[in-house]
Amino acid sequence: MKKITLTRAVNEALREEMQRDPNVYIQGIGLRAVAPNSLTGGLHDEFGSQRVRTAPMDEPLIAGSCVGAALAGMRPVAELHLADFAFCALDEIISKAGKWRYMHGANNGMMLPIVFMQTIGGYVGGAAEHSQSPVGFYMHAPGLKIVVPTTPYDAKGLMKSAIRDDNPVLFFTHKLLGGTEGEVPEDDYLVPFGKAEVRRAGNDVTVVATSYMVSLALNAAQSLAEEDVSVEVIDPRTLEPLDLDTIVQSVRRTGRLVVVDEDTMRCGVGAEIGFQVMERCFSDMKSPVLRVGNPDLPVPYSPVLEKAVLPSSSKIQAAILRTLNPS
Repeated sequence: MKKITLTRAVNEALREEMQRDPNVYIQGIGLRAVAPNSLTGGLHDEFGSQRVRTAPMDEPLIAGSCVGAALAGMRPVAELHLADFAFCALDEIISKAGKWRYMHGANNGMMLPIVFMQTIGGYVGGAAEHSQSPVGFYMHAPGLKIVVPTTPYDAKGLMKSAIRDDNPVLFFTHKLLGGTEGEVPEDDYLVPFGKAEVRRAGNDVTVVATSYMVSLALNAAQSLAEEDVSVEVIDPRTLEPLDLDTIVQSVRRTGRLVVVDEDTMRCGVGAEIGFQVMERCFSDMKSPVLRVGNPDLPVPYSPVLEKAVLPSSSKIQAAILRTLNPS
């Protein structure tokens, strides 16, 4: 095992998959001049401009050409940078990549292997158009797999699984997780889709959290442990496919659920997971499901207002305590 950052883990996954399969290539804006410690740093120098393709500042072009290449047998990775900018390419992502296997013959061997890399998250004063976490938005789009890694181990293993998958995959990394360190095996490995990870075991309340929210949830759980509150923290790792079984088993034992996601709450990840749990665990619930997330507002530029809008460990703690005292 070795200790590396999450950014380095993704970089290693890209490099190793490009070495393993000549059909893998990367395309995005400014890839020739990216910083050495970035997600794609050093790859252009190693593989050249044919496999690390610098594109114009045109997200529809990047996404659309990668969709065409995937249909032709390549395995492209479309580096779209901030998730906010990927909205420009939604037709290619949702209506082309997401639907074409269904519409044009997946059963006849048609494949569409493509990874759309996007960076999400606030907490950096990026303002409303540079701070979004629109992961829940893509849960409305059938045909797309959704990956939200939290640790370097998961990021590397999930990226490898994403590149080898024959379906389009959205791979989201959070701005604040890039520098986090963790142990990663020296040998080749994969992390399977649809298998959640219990980050902390507990008996009183189940907390399901995504991406950077896992760190906040773990901090909240640690603080509440000093008050003899036992919190179980579950990291889904992928939202499509979603490992609902692990979540349901936990909630049936604890009888309480808090879902934490940085995206806006209306029609979001918390609403979807919470309602699916209620459908399956209503008779086991000791209190209503609670959500912690953005209260349906653009993310403010002001640090004070941004703090008021986005989730925090203290907000998660308050929600956990409310489930223990619902009256």
